[in-house]
Amino acid sequence: MHNLSMATTAMSNLNGPSQIFSSPLTKPLHTRRRPTTHCSPKCSTVPQQPQPQPSGSTPTIARRASVGLAAVTALLNRLPPLHAEEENNGFWLTGPLPVPTVTNIFVFFSSEIANEETGTRSFVRKGIYVANIGPEMSAFRLKHYAFDLLGLGDLLGQDAFNYVRKYLCLKSTVMYFDFDKVISAAPDEQKQPLLELANRLFDRIEKLEDAVKKKSDPLTRSCYDDTTPVLKEVMARFA
Repeated sequence: MHNLSMATTAMSNLNGPSQIFSSPLTKPLHTRRRPTTHCSPKCSTVPQQPQPQPSGSTPTIARRASVGLAAVTALLNRLPPLHAEEENNGFWLTGPLPVPTVTNIFVFFSSEIANEETGTRSFVRKGIYVANIGPEMSAFRLKHYAFDLLGLGDLLGQDAFNYVRKYLCLKSTVMYFDFDKVISAAPDEQKQPLLELANRLFDRIEKLEDAVKKKSDPLTRSCYDDTTPVLKEVMARFA
């Protein structure tokens, strides 16, 4: 009898853990539900479609542009046309480059600024624009161009014959036509001294150009030394 009660107790102990853990395991699982929010149409994340523009805006812009173009055209039509003296204002050219010429007015002198044998000078180049700035400014330009030619001495002996010749012909061409304008506008008593000065300068420049053309350093240096005093005389004459 005692053994039977012990067996009953043991069986009750075996069922004990199941009774202990049965309570929490048998409870129903409750999942956490997300709170639901009610958004208005204004807070919706869906991008809204762009509102179409009124159909009458494009014709309005085109109409305004056409009106502005017509106003500009009418204003330009009212402007007076340019006259010849307005086109020749000294700031721009309305046609092809003018070809400079030498005035042959020295018929009563024994010589002119051109070479007697060729009728021109070997250093004169075509296609160079020589601005007609008047006798006074031509004399001013003669002084500065003579100073520029004095700087050619720094290039001698440096194998720069092509550059020296181009620079020499460019400056001398302008000086050739400037001397013609200055002598033409000078008083009669000053024409002969100016003419002699121009001829002495251009004779030496022709020899200098020929020496540069031959690419001879000793000959170029000798001709340059002969030209330097005349260039300084030109600077002093038009100072």
